[in-house]
Amino acid sequence: MMAYRPNIDDESVLRRWMGIEAGRINDALVAERKTLARLLDEKVPSSTTKGGKEYAFDREVIRTLGDRLPPEMHDRLWLPIVFSFSPEVRDSFYLRDGTALLALKTLGELGAMREFHEGRLWVSNAIVYAMMSKYPTVIQIGIG
Repeated sequence: MMAYRPNIDDESVLRRWMGIEAGRINDALVAERKTLARLLDEKVPSSTTKGGKEYAFDREVIRTLGDRLPPEMHDRLWLPIVFSFSPEVRDSFYLRDGTALLALKTLGELGAMREFHEGRLWVSNAIVYAMMSKYPTVIQIGIG
C-alpha cells in the first residue's frame, strides 16, 4: 500500500521547506554578537556562528569603525549589524537596532531623516548590499 505523499505545491510542504532553508541561512549568523570595543581589543576579532563555525571579522573594517565612530558608541554598538529579510517585502531589509542606525547615520551610510516605524527601519536591498560591500563582515542578513 502506498503512503500518502503531499503535492509539492501543497502550502504545508512549501512552508516546511522554507523553514529548513531559513534555518540554514540563519546558521551562518553570528550567535554571540560583540561590542565594537571588545572587537577592537581582540588580536583576531572573531565570534561563532549559530551553526558552530568560526566567524572572523575583517580587522581593518573594525579599525575603521573604531576610528570613525565616537568612543562613547564603541561600548554600545553590537556587531555584526543584522538586517532581516521578510518575504512580504522583497525589495528591502529591516533593522531593529537603534544604536546600529545611529552608527550608520554617523558613517554617512543612511540619511539623518531615517527613523523607525513600528519598531523597524526599512532599507532597500541595494543600499544594504552596498554597505556590506563597503564594510565586509560587520553587516549580516538574516531571515526575520
